[in-house]
Amino acid sequence: MADKRFQSLPGFRDFTPRDCAIRNYLFSVWKEVAHRYGFVEYEAPIVESTDLYLKKSGGELTTQLFRFEDQGGRDITLRPELTASLARIVGANQRDYPKPLKWFEIGPCFRYEKPQKGRGREFIQFNADILGEKSAHADAELIALAIDTMLALGFKQGDFVIRASDRQSWLSFCEQHGIDDPSEFLPIIDRLEKLKPEAIAEKLAAFQVTREQVDAFISNPENASDDFKSIQADLDARGLSQFLELDLTIVRGLAYYTGAVFEIFDIKKSMRAVAGGGRYDGLLATLSDGSADLPATGFAMGDMVIRNFIEETPHAKMEMEAWLQRNAPCDVFVVLADDSKRSQALGIISRLRSAGVAVDFPLSRLNVGKQFKKAEQSGARFALVVGAEFPEMQLKSLSSRTEQRIAPEENPVDVILHQITQPDGPLIA
Repeated sequence: MADKRFQSLPGFRDFTPRDCAIRNYLFSVWKEVAHRYGFVEYEAPIVESTDLYLKKSGGELTTQLFRFEDQGGRDITLRPELTASLARIVGANQRDYPKPLKWFEIGPCFRYEKPQKGRGREFIQFNADILGEKSAHADAELIALAIDTMLALGFKQGDFVIRASDRQSWLSFCEQHGIDDPSEFLPIIDRLEKLKPEAIAEKLAAFQVTREQVDAFISNPENASDDFKSIQADLDARGLSQFLELDLTIVRGLAYYTGAVFEIFDIKKSMRAVAGGGRYDGLLATLSDGSADLPATGFAMGDMVIRNFIEETPHAKMEMEAWLQRNAPCDVFVVLADDSKRSQALGIISRLRSAGVAVDFPLSRLNVGKQFKKAEQSGARFALVVGAEFPEMQLKSLSSRTEQRIAPEENPVDVILHQITQPDGPLIA
């Protein structure tokens, strides 16, 4: 039995080669869609000053920090999210870039919370933000990016929904009901579906508000803000409005959100939000002491929930598996049917690798059957058989079970390059 002292810490993960391949798939889709939308990539430090989160985030996030003192006596924290870091970076550098800024980042975050399905203490986030544009068209652009990301991951209409709202709607509610501190009230709305009814009723009573009043407000579509209606019209023009749903229970937990907010859910609501974000005007001004007062909106998607969603959705999983097969770590596995031809095989392997072909081969002598088994285990599409007939060789398709003879006068590199660029199927003679 494995020594428990050497297991990974609770909420942290080991990434096997398959896990890394799936992570690379997510990264590939995230980057491809972000680039389609004109976003550019940035990166922020893993560690930040704790003050950045204590003063700017609010809510339960401040109780989930991986916080410690470094050897220089500084109070520092492993980043729990990227928005505060982005605001700090943009505040210091925004003069160097034309507006609006459309930036994205992919990297690890850390939160000390109870590990469960779709939630760990270390996770990877895809973050996309638009800064320097105050119109609701920026929010719509961001939501469209989120929708197209889901579609690029293989999801279809009927698999997911964007549940959106606007904090301005609730600020109007607070004003109507004499609630002086919305920052204390909104976290209750954020937890309407998470807490027991009696607990919600008790918390609302402190503000002299009943659950009936809250439910009536939520169920009335007339309470949608003008910005929400503008976002809806924008998405309709793009042919994407069918993915958007008004849901005034969405307010997001972090205190810095100021306007439109949204979350992505699987249609069956079998898991926590797949992604979420919203407008956070004012945060940049706060973090830069007023030197960079830019409106901003952004969203984040975590790798753990989206992977669970993919694996529970057959057509999305099929899309992922197809990508993994296309991007297998090996294109060609060289089978040494005659080990005396190893030196000749090594020359061909080197030439293939120099031409950009991913090639593997047995490092020690194995029978041909075991070599073919290794070829299939490697995920290779082809096996190149080097035997006693060399320089004649056989190129075998491991999927179609067809083969092609490579004659002595042919250049094997040219033949193989031609074949691996073809779609899967019988070998083309």
